[in-house]
Amino acid sequence: MSAAEVEDGLLAYRNCSLNMELNGTREPFGKPTADYDEEEFLRYLWREYLHPKEYEWVLIAGYIIVFLVALIGNILVCVAVWKNHHMRTVTNYFIVNLSLADVLVTITCLPATLVVDITETWFLGDSLCKGIPYLQTVSVSVSVLTLSCIALDRWYAICHPLMFKSTAKRARNSIIIIWIVSCIIMIPQAIVMECSSMFPELANKTILFTVCDEHWGAEIYPKLYHTCFFLITYMAPLCLMVLAYLQIFQKLWCRQIPGTSSVVQRKWKPLQPGVQTRGLRPSASLRISAVTAEIKQIRTRRKTARMLMVVLLVFALCYLPISILNILKRVFGMFNHASDRETVYAWFTFSHWLVYANSAANPIIYNFLSGKFREEFKAAFSFCCFDVRRHHHYHHDERVRGRISTESRKSLTTQISHFDHATKISEHVALSNINTLPPDGTAPIHLW
Repeated sequence: MSAAEVEDGLLAYRNCSLNMELNGTREPFGKPTADYDEEEFLRYLWREYLHPKEYEWVLIAGYIIVFLVALIGNILVCVAVWKNHHMRTVTNYFIVNLSLADVLVTITCLPATLVVDITETWFLGDSLCKGIPYLQTVSVSVSVLTLSCIALDRWYAICHPLMFKSTAKRARNSIIIIWIVSCIIMIPQAIVMECSSMFPELANKTILFTVCDEHWGAEIYPKLYHTCFFLITYMAPLCLMVLAYLQIFQKLWCRQIPGTSSVVQRKWKPLQPGVQTRGLRPSASLRISAVTAEIKQIRTRRKTARMLMVVLLVFALCYLPISILNILKRVFGMFNHASDRETVYAWFTFSHWLVYANSAANPIIYNFLSGKFREEFKAAFSFCCFDVRRHHHYHHDERVRGRISTESRKSLTTQISHFDHATKISEHVALSNINTLPPDGTAPIHLW
């Protein structure tokens, strides 16, 4: 919409109304023609400026798709972790919290944002004018702090495993702190939001062109607030997370992981889980089992780190346009007197869509990069297609897989200690029975 065109139309409406009043012209039913022209003018505004354009219909379809995918996908993520005890890890607790924030912003903010971006009018009143933007900023803060906690947890677990031990209880406490901090620091956003009309002449005649925007006491306050908002909720956490994942990448792909042997690094490709241990003495079999468990642990950590890096990258890309536009608008005031307001609104509308698309992208990333989430998503959709008996069989299989997965996640330190103990026993038996070896001098097979 061009503000200059609307103002020209408003001026024409005033002139037309004035002429009708001077001439005393009336409609056949006794209604002044000026009133009729007022209604015609409002219909003209709706038809020419507020009705969705061709590209906006495409954007509406995109919003609907994002809404459905974000809502269904994030609910499935929460249900998958809630149903399966073996998926209740520290990282998955934070992922569930991220999904809850995405569900919140999808339900409360996406529909209102779509209506405002298309019609450029706030229809929801003063109370929701304060509540909805506040919830949106809270969800952004929760998402950023949750991603930061995930990066910090992975950094400690991989780069400094002896410095800090993360537990499920600590993860839950961290999630509570994240929500409390986010709700407190975003209170100024709710205080400054107020409804006003772009054209006060039409305020008593129509709700059209009512805007929900910030109203600060002085110009310096919005500049300080939005600069701090950009640094706290985007730039600073993003830089810290990038540094953390760079070190994680070096540990997992470029250097030896703490607690792993150099032999695993040298013989990575030849050592496969299917190595035959038949004919080997017990110590050699235990060594192969320990190395196999070590390889599986490294591969699991790599998959998890790869998924989290992709989540971070998508978050950074989706929030970059709206962060830049808000800084340009609130801090530098670049769009206050823009000549082509329709292009500006188009950019903001697309940037808002990217923010919500990030909420829909996360479950898709989990589906492609996490085998456990992929199995749960398939099971959820299979439940809609198959009978209840098949569903019960699936739950039984999941419990069996959960027990196997729990047993396979024993710490490497425990496995190595068992291996050392068994090796000592084996060597003691071998030394005590050295005289009973067969005369042909057959030697036992060693792994290395």
